Amino acid sequence: LPTLWQDDERFVESYLTRYPGHYLTGDGGHIDEDGYVWVMGRTDDVINVAGHRLSTGTMEEVIASHPAVAECAVIGVQDALKGQVPRGLVVLKSGVLAEPGEVCAELLAMVRDQVGPVAALKEITVVAALPKTRSGKILRGVMRGIADGQAVSVPSTIEDPDVLDDLRPVLRKAP
Repeated sequence: LPTLWQDDERFVESYLTRYPGHYLTGDGGHIDEDGYVWVMGRTDDVINVAGHRLSTGTMEEVIASHPAVAECAVIGVQDALKGQVPRGLVVLKSGVLAEPGEVCAELLAMVRDQVGPVAALKEITVVAALPKTRSGKILRGVMRGIADGQAVSVPSTIEDPDVLDDLRPVLRKAP
């Protein structure tokens, strides 16, 4: 394994001691009942909601476990009172007959039950697609920037720029 520049001790402490015998990658996820590994995001993707540090990846993991959800993203959006608030975006699986509002209500209840009310997730929106790179990485930082009203640069590796254009009105809506 590589090390940190002139700091082998910090490398060992940061990446090799939390889980003895394993390397800490900084990715979070789960292994499903079929043995598939789901990498949900970075463990350092933490938002600050009214002084509480919350993992958007944990919220995504709960949302992704719903049988109607194909993929999802939770981003932290600036809020004048709380600092940041989480906002969820979901793509439903093909053939789902349930009303989007009904699914969103179920998802909000699941997050409140499994993560807790401190998660403060109050808005989940069903969208047609999420913006991704050609390698499949969801562009959470770009979505967060748009939601916060910042000028964002869209990476040249984006799979379909039209998806981002379709999301702009949803992302710019005040929480």
